[in-house]
Amino acid sequence: MHSGILASAVLSISLLSGGVAFAGQVIDHAMGTTEVPDAPLRVITLTNETTEAALALGVTPVGAPQSWYGDPWYPHLGDRLDGTEVLGTELAVNVELVAALEPDLIIGSRKRDEEIYGQLSAIAPTVFIEGLGAWKDNFAFVSDVLNRETEGEAALANYENRVEALKDGLGDNAGESLSVVRFVPGQTYLYLKGSFLGHVLADAGFTRPPQQDADGLSLAVGRESIPDMDGDRIFWLTYDTGDGKGDAMAEEFLSDPLWSRLSAVKDGRVYEVDDGVWATAGGWFAAQEMLSDLADVYGVELPPAEAASD
Repeated sequence: MHSGILASAVLSISLLSGGVAFAGQVIDHAMGTTEVPDAPLRVITLTNETTEAALALGVTPVGAPQSWYGDPWYPHLGDRLDGTEVLGTELAVNVELVAALEPDLIIGSRKRDEEIYGQLSAIAPTVFIEGLGAWKDNFAFVSDVLNRETEGEAALANYENRVEALKDGLGDNAGESLSVVRFVPGQTYLYLKGSFLGHVLADAGFTRPPQQDADGLSLAVGRESIPDMDGDRIFWLTYDTGDGKGDAMAEEFLSDPLWSRLSAVKDGRVYEVDDGVWATAGGWFAAQEMLSDLADVYGVELPPAEAASD
């Protein structure tokens, strides 16, 4: 569950320098408690997930790490980040650039940014989500931090309405067992219930094959585990940095005789999906795109996705 607000009322805090009043709120987060402004004007987000949350709430970050692929942002975000400064990557944030942007609020993740929390806090009020995966809890946290609870509730309600529309349209396919396999350079993974995509699939009422029906993010496997990849349907995705190694890993598995024997493969119920949407973006827009992908597979019409910025 996301960390809640300790004090939701506006606080008037007299600053030591000049006695200027600080209008804001105190946030309980993964690293402690922090006073943040009520209406931040220059927000920096340090994960793709929190970047998507801010955008869905109608706030365009002044700086954010580049997407795991794209130039420099995920295609599914369109032009929403036009004008946003690239701050390196999630795994290597450029702290000097963060400082140069003079933010009044920084939103990061303990999983990614714990080692630089002190540096970030010296620049501006900084709050952290704990980790990645439970995207709806993290989204609600960001909406609290940005003092946009109304917009957050509306954005999540839109997602839930689309989930219900998908479930209503599944008919006899409701509750199918969906397998998700991800190929990356040098490794292959089965994705589990605790992952971002696992949460979205659970929301839509799908079940998972036995080897994927576990908490956690993912399970590293070899080709001997191909029989564990079967399900009513198989979704596969590839992360490739441009050197072809991710694609080569996918080809290694997809050309294996064991793969061709899977019932979903023989029945033509296998689908390639976008890695950013299903695995690495992890936010509100990605979740909505996942629902659209599933709706396309099952032939279900969904209402449009609507963010506060639309």
